[in-house]
Amino acid sequence: MSNRLRHFRQTLTAAALAAALASPLALTVPGVAAAQERGGTMNIIVQPEPPILVLGLNQQGPTQTVAGKIYQGLLTFGFELKPQPELAESWEVSPDGKVYTFKLVKNAKWHDGKPFTAHDVVFSTSKFLMETHPRARATFSKCEKIEALDDYTVQFTLKEPFGPFLQAFEVSSAPMMPKHIYEGTDFKANPANATPIGTGPFKFKEWNKGSYIHLVRNDEYWKAGKPYLDDIYFRVIPDAASRAVAVEQGTVQQTQFNDIETFDVPRLKGLPNVEMTTKGYEFFAPLSWIEINTRNKPLDDKRFRQAMMHAIDRKFIRDKIWFGLGRPATGPVNSVTRFHEANVRKYDFDPKKAEALLEEAGFKKGSDGTRAKVRLLVMPYGETWTRLGEYVKQAMKRVGVDVTLETTDAAGWVNRVSNWDYDLTFNFVYQYGDPALGVSRTYVSENIRKGVMFSNTMGYANPEVDKLFAQAAQTNKDDERQQLYSTAQKILVEDVPVAWLLEMEFPTFVDKRFKNAVTTAIGVNESYDSVYMVKK
Repeated sequence: MSNRLRHFRQTLTAAALAAALASPLALTVPGVAAAQERGGTMNIIVQPEPPILVLGLNQQGPTQTVAGKIYQGLLTFGFELKPQPELAESWEVSPDGKVYTFKLVKNAKWHDGKPFTAHDVVFSTSKFLMETHPRARATFSKCEKIEALDDYTVQFTLKEPFGPFLQAFEVSSAPMMPKHIYEGTDFKANPANATPIGTGPFKFKEWNKGSYIHLVRNDEYWKAGKPYLDDIYFRVIPDAASRAVAVEQGTVQQTQFNDIETFDVPRLKGLPNVEMTTKGYEFFAPLSWIEINTRNKPLDDKRFRQAMMHAIDRKFIRDKIWFGLGRPATGPVNSVTRFHEANVRKYDFDPKKAEALLEEAGFKKGSDGTRAKVRLLVMPYGETWTRLGEYVKQAMKRVGVDVTLETTDAAGWVNRVSNWDYDLTFNFVYQYGDPALGVSRTYVSENIRKGVMFSNTMGYANPEVDKLFAQAAQTNKDDERQQLYSTAQKILVEDVPVAWLLEMEFPTFVDKRFKNAVTTAIGVNESYDSVYMVKK
């Protein structure tokens, strides 16, 4: 099949899907259409409370969950990470992978009634997000030009091919911002930030700080017949026990991410009024690890780091601390996302192998049985991480490594880790559907940036890994990218810059009366224009 024919079919398929989503005929599924009538209020936990709701200015998890109902991107992504239409009804990619042309929906409006056009896309991607958004800035700086060919066609011309470019148009990565409100202003100080205006199915109504955020149905929404819900309340509940009680009593109808402590999950799964799913996190594909400051002794020795991998039982962590949620990690790329390489060095749980590596590296046991001492800064994200710290301390003690646990609050943790003031800590990051977007940032040496969290805070540097990540990002041929990423993963798993633990799964609890809450790979951060309440 020629590239031109393939692109034509992709465009036709995307346009057909967009039409189906927008058409009232899409609601005429036998036995289902009657249930999808309008009405109902959904209460969703948001924790912690977001600092702001303008998604172009803040991409923290709680902001994404709330603002994903207000703002939209050009694309969304299915569970298999294939792009699906949103504000773009179709798109084409040139054979050389350098020109991306998007056809936009023609009936979308901003919440103040102004039309959404290609000029908003150009403004969002070439001006607003370039100034305010760390990931979008890195992506769209690769463009030679961004231009509106007409009111409903926008074209991006890249300086060179960039394999994951389409993944950059998901709502948290590139939320569309209204040009008529922000152009020529100080984006961060614009008074409109207090009343966010997007194109999404729900409009901002009220924010009672410390209590709730109230969104109401957008009656001028561009998808015919949607949304179904009258409104959504995001309830702020700081205490973990109170969040679990709210689910049990039915006062909230949804939780997500870290809302529920893992040890509460088995009990809540048995409730008759809720369903639990771990789907909807595929685009983020969070992967947890023990972060290692490779500048510090004894952690600068690769054999010590390899010994850590053998000393820790990842299956025990999954089963006894995360209560079955997740999969033991084998390397830096989550197996549910693109370009995972399974054929890497394996680190089975084997304390004897760990001790042999420590002996080889010259870490002999002292009179008290201790070979070395390290500090572990426990991540302050709940009781589960505290329990994990206790387990790691015990596991390392078994092979002769004395671990001192240190604690701090969330702000202190970020400050210490980003400024390299630690030996070990826990961390997990999102992968955003492609290694070029969410994986390479952790391991490339150009991203060793003191004071910047979620960068290469370990200080790991390998010129070959840098080269492989750069080459893989600069081609749009999947077979070439797979080969390059596979080689990079094999090197990283040999070097152990971090001790990978789990490919994480988060439990999303949803009241059984509410349908279609999780329908794509961005899950609870979706627009919720298809969510409906079954009325008894």
